[in-house]
Amino acid sequence: MLGKTAGGLFWMYRYLERAENITRIVETGQRIALTRNQDNDDEWASVLQTASVDLGYFEKHDELAKDLVIDWMLRDRDNPSSVMSSVEGARNNARQVRTALTHEVWEAMNLCWMRLKEVLKRKVNERDLPHVLGLIRQRTALVRGATHGTLLRNDIYDFARIGTFLERADNTGRILDVKYYVLLPSASAVGSSLDNVQWETILRSVSGESGIRMVYGHSPTPRQIAAFLMLDGRMPRSLYFCAKKLQDNLGYLAHDYGSTAISHDLAVQLGKRLKETDIDEIFDGGLHEFIQDILVALGEISRQIEVDYRFYE
Repeated sequence: MLGKTAGGLFWMYRYLERAENITRIVETGQRIALTRNQDNDDEWASVLQTASVDLGYFEKHDELAKDLVIDWMLRDRDNPSSVMSSVEGARNNARQVRTALTHEVWEAMNLCWMRLKEVLKRKVNERDLPHVLGLIRQRTALVRGATHGTLLRNDIYDFARIGTFLERADNTGRILDVKYYVLLPSASAVGSSLDNVQWETILRSVSGESGIRMVYGHSPTPRQIAAFLMLDGRMPRSLYFCAKKLQDNLGYLAHDYGSTAISHDLAVQLGKRLKETDIDEIFDGGLHEFIQDILVALGEISRQIEVDYRFYE
């Protein structure tokens, strides 16, 4: 496969996953803001930090306001990670690799872009926000469903999956990090009713509230929730699940191409670390520090994949 084609597939699905993840972060901010007693917009600073779009926001805006933050994250083209920018990025990459996609995948991607372009052509008011966020997830899920149902399981599918799970792991790590590093008002809140409500909100943001009850019952502790979102190999948005999928799909490429790339070795190292780490060790050493290490590792894997498979040649 040409490097540009591989890169187009990788970024198409990475942007698609990013669009969905941004909606989850916005929804998380909205839910957590409702748990606060005071009526202010400070909560939205953590939303911007989670998505790593705070610097761009404050370059454009002088004030922190909920409606401005939501607009920045959903539809502002000056924000390269906004939903609209991400969907357009996914669609542009899909157009470049059109011959590698099935008709169903291309049609689903094009309709996703057209529908969201229509919905996000004007500022979303708070009353319509749940509907719009749900529509974004629905449309991105249709592209993913067409992908799973129609793409041949070859290197095309592998690059699509690699882009998806790199972006997903990064998002889960950032949501967890901002929960304990930014959101908690003070150390005294750990274990409080406020803390528990926020953990429940975090679970909702990754569609994990039903799954964790099957594993830990109806009253999981914060430590169990963190373990579920980082180390559980059955949870499709956990760090370990994503790392394992990266390892698998990079392994399939190694088999098909007849050589093992450096990026595959890095993914194996990441998967091994997550598999062999105990949640007590993570908390003893610092949750923030652990997650930062994982985010750095994911960034290294992403950059190495671009080098290994010559995305820009």
